[in-house]
Amino acid sequence: MSEEIIKNLPGSYPNSDGSAFSGGIGGVADPGFPYLGETAGDANLGDLTGPNAVNPSNTANPLYEGAGILRPDQARRFIDYVWDATTLANDGRRVTMRANTMELEKVNVGERVVRAANQGDASFTNAGATFSKVELTTKKLRLDWEVSSEALEDNIEGGALEDHLVRLMTTAFGNDIEDLAINGTGAGADPFLAIMDGFVNRTQNDGFAHEALVDQVDANWTVGDMQKLVLALPRRYRALQTGLKFYAGTDTFANIVKNNGTVFDSIGSTEAARGSYLGGVEQTIGGARQTRVLGIPVLEVPYYPADYVDLTFPQNRIWGFQRDITVNRFYVPKKDTIEYTVFVRFGINWEEQDAIAFATKPTAS
Repeated sequence: MSEEIIKNLPGSYPNSDGSAFSGGIGGVADPGFPYLGETAGDANLGDLTGPNAVNPSNTANPLYEGAGILRPDQARRFIDYVWDATTLANDGRRVTMRANTMELEKVNVGERVVRAANQGDASFTNAGATFSKVELTTKKLRLDWEVSSEALEDNIEGGALEDHLVRLMTTAFGNDIEDLAINGTGAGADPFLAIMDGFVNRTQNDGFAHEALVDQVDANWTVGDMQKLVLALPRRYRALQTGLKFYAGTDTFANIVKNNGTVFDSIGSTEAARGSYLGGVEQTIGGARQTRVLGIPVLEVPYYPADYVDLTFPQNRIWGFQRDITVNRFYVPKKDTIEYTVFVRFGINWEEQDAIAFATKPTAS
């Protein structure tokens, strides 16, 4: 019990930063390792200062006293954990920001530039290029959780559980960020969706994307509907068709596979060909599923709306993460728990909304 009291005394005493006391109740000998969860040998599971650590408690050189901004290597590791938990973000363009706002330069040549060259005629017209900027602005997001000291003392991982929980929460953070980036409304009664305007809301309401008028009577996504999405794009983007990709939610993706696989001319002239397609041929297995329609990839995005499909270039979506990630760790003696609060600044934007085609229809039963 004396050791439990010591860890709550001023900073001159061991473990005064709030980390779990390695000796434990009952006078168990200190194993001799300076940091919570550190193990002997080459293993670094639970080592809060190793290359995989995203936990700043007791971080040395400089000492953060259990809270603060992650060092560059830790920040990159944290962002990688968040990034790996996403589907759509992995398919897009990631930008690491050093400030709350960032301007990305872009150049556009949107007209025919070739002219006739007549002999003896020196007249000419210079082709023009339009220079513009895409502004990326971040929103401050937070994640809070706690773990009891008893859980750290009694579980099989020991102190390593704390770092394990950091990684699990980071994965959950990544899932929520992707949900917000896709379905955010920027306003409304839902406090989560009101944080920012998501990709789908911007596509449907900003007025720059192209809506394809698909069959609203039939809830199935046919090859003809997918072709209308392609034709809705301006011709200058259709000329780069090899870089385009369809995006659909889980139910819609399954519907696309079913309908594309049963169209006689789309995959082959035999029942065996259609059966092999429906059995998984030309579809990726594991992770985010993909198939092909009209030679264009279709990516399954679990957080996409069930009645919505869009078509664009993967790099058209910009995801911005600010480098300074703050992880605050605080021991609460009244509750005998360790509380975590993570702050991240995150933002999204389209590079070119003119390069998007979308369509909606009633949800298939």
